[in-house]
Amino acid sequence: MSIAPQLRNLNIDLPACPSTLVKLSLLMAEEDSSIDQLAALIETDMALSSAVVRTVNSALFGLLKRVETVHEGIRYLGMAQVAGLTYEIGLRGAFPPSPLLQKIWDRAGIRGLAMGRIARQLDVDPWQAHTAGLFAETGRAVLYAYDRQRYQELNDQSDESLLCAAEIEAFGVSHSALGAALCQSWGLHRDVSDSVRARPNSPEQWPQERPAVQKLLTIGAAVDALLLNPTSGDNPDEVWHELEPVAHQVGLHFQAFQLATMRVCERLNIPQGDA
Repeated sequence: MSIAPQLRNLNIDLPACPSTLVKLSLLMAEEDSSIDQLAALIETDMALSSAVVRTVNSALFGLLKRVETVHEGIRYLGMAQVAGLTYEIGLRGAFPPSPLLQKIWDRAGIRGLAMGRIARQLDVDPWQAHTAGLFAETGRAVLYAYDRQRYQELNDQSDESLLCAAEIEAFGVSHSALGAALCQSWGLHRDVSDSVRARPNSPEQWPQERPAVQKLLTIGAAVDALLLNPTSGDNPDEVWHELEPVAHQVGLHFQAFQLATMRVCERLNIPQGDA
């Protein structure tokens, strides 16, 4: 997929996708891909393989039995979740470490994990949902790597649309556009890149997107509001009141969507409140 020329002209370099992740993306696009194929691919990269096993054994997943191989991790967590973890580790390694980026990657890990698990219960592609969550803020990492000092000055802006406006004024491009370009350059599905691009838009603008993209945006909005925003997370009833018409609009069964989100929040041990 081609990247918009106006992005190329900004002289902002997008980090290259590691070859293993390119192959992983192609493998996950195949309908008949198998656990053995995925495990064999990840295990060709020793550092990536060990990082995946270490992450699977972390307290976040709470497995009762320690896994020793990528294959075992896939058997316990599923292909989409382990593939998403592999991409998360690859993303972290593509940028220089810093406190700001660490916060972005921590949010990305939770967002991707939650979106993938919710999607699986709603008959939405869990691999696309997981990667959409992972890449939601990657454009911020690109801008930060491009001009750390100038981007640090924008960091206090929490509203996505206002942040994008400030980024365009400062850099000529928003993090959502750069994140979508990064998704394209790393070979991810078009629905993923379009959901990253459209994420700052209001729900009133979502109908112009394809149905699959609208569903990813809705799941992402729920995760951001209930898991990653401490203010709105304290008022889940208000969040659900806002999300119910959106869910109907995009073709999600609201009760199933709500229940799936609550189950995932409970599994991740994050307070969700009563429905």
